[in-house]
Amino acid sequence: MKFLDHLEEWLIAFLMGAATLIIFAAVMHRYLSGVAIPGLQDWLISLDFSWAQELCIIMFVWMAKFGAAYGVRTGIHVGVDVLINRLRPEVRARFVIFGLLAGALFTGVVACFGAIFVWENGFHYALLSHIGAGVSALSAGPTTPDLEWPTWLVYSAIPLGSSLMCFRFLQVAWRFVQTGELPHHDHGHVDGIDGEEDAR
Repeated sequence: MKFLDHLEEWLIAFLMGAATLIIFAAVMHRYLSGVAIPGLQDWLISLDFSWAQELCIIMFVWMAKFGAAYGVRTGIHVGVDVLINRLRPEVRARFVIFGLLAGALFTGVVACFGAIFVWENGFHYALLSHIGAGVSALSAGPTTPDLEWPTWLVYSAIPLGSSLMCFRFLQVAWRFVQTGELPHHDHGHVDGIDGEEDAR
C-alpha cells in the first residue's frame, strides 16, 4: 500500500507543479509578447501557447479526482459529524461504517459508469486497433480541440480516480472496523514546522 500511497502523492504533486509552471509560462508569454523588444518579441509571437489552457484544465481534472481519493485516505474531507459524535459509541460506529460503505458504493458506481463512458468514447477503438483487431466499423472517437488528444484518454480520470476513491473508502472502513479509528487531519499542523521548533 505504501507504493500506491506514494504514487498517489507523486501524481498529485506532479500535476500541481506542472500546471503551475505551464500557467506561469503562458502568462509570461502573453505579457512579454506585447513588449516591443526587437528580435525577442518576434520570437515570442512565433511560439504557440494555445494548448496551455486546455492542458491545465485536463491536469486540474486529474488532480481533483486523485486528490479526492487522497482526501479520503488522510481524512481531510469536510464532514458534518456533530450529531454522530453525540451518539453512543456502538451506534456511532454503525453510522460511520454505513457512511463509508455508502461512499464506496457511490464512487464504485461512478467508476463503472465512467468506464463504460470511456470505453464507448473511443477506448474500445484504441484497444482493438492496438491488438490488431478489425476496427473498420468502429469510430475512433472525438479529440480535444487544441491538443487533439483522444477524449477517452482525458475522461479516464473518472473511472481511475473514482476506483481509487472507492478503494480508499473500503480501506478506511476496514481500518475503522479493526481499530475504531478514522484518519484525522490536523488543519493547524504544517509538516516540518514542529521539527524546526524542536531543533531550536
